[in-house]
Amino acid sequence: MRVIGVVGMPASGKGEFSRIAQEAGIPVIVMGDMIRKAVREAGLEPNDTNFGATANRLRAERGMDAIAQLCVPEIRRLNAPLALVDGIRGDTEVALFRNNFDGFTLISIESPFEKRLERIAARARSDDFTTADALKNRDQRELGWGLGKALEQADIRIRNEGSLEEFERDVRHLLVQLRGDP
Repeated sequence: MRVIGVVGMPASGKGEFSRIAQEAGIPVIVMGDMIRKAVREAGLEPNDTNFGATANRLRAERGMDAIAQLCVPEIRRLNAPLALVDGIRGDTEVALFRNNFDGFTLISIESPFEKRLERIAARARSDDFTTADALKNRDQRELGWGLGKALEQADIRIRNEGSLEEFERDVRHLLVQLRGDP
């Protein structure tokens, strides 16, 4: 089984990358879904504060790769030749995936701060916000989990600065290469 990991700052395009992969028939495990599930099970309101606190609690209890630990059995259960894990937040998670899946490929999605803030304002998810300060705070929280170190370990980097159509074209091209499709 080959696994592709996607890493990027909040609202860089990880979700769009995953959507495109799913449309191409690649199964996707979203790391944030593990946190959302834990928030639901705790009976907490689904918002950025509770997601962040739950992620911090899980990491404090189980280590910085706690969310990745929850994903490994889910990825294996897929029993697919190629799968994608979306939402890597730290270098310890990268290490866990590299140790569990031979040929693990890490893809970094890079996008400017202003573009990311525009996307957050447009998507209106329950864990989103619309101020630059709030995005800076979230960036700092995730960088504290080792996100910067994970970004540095990327095998492939993809820029997401233009239109959605341009990003989709670039992602589809990359997925064809990774699958080894003719």
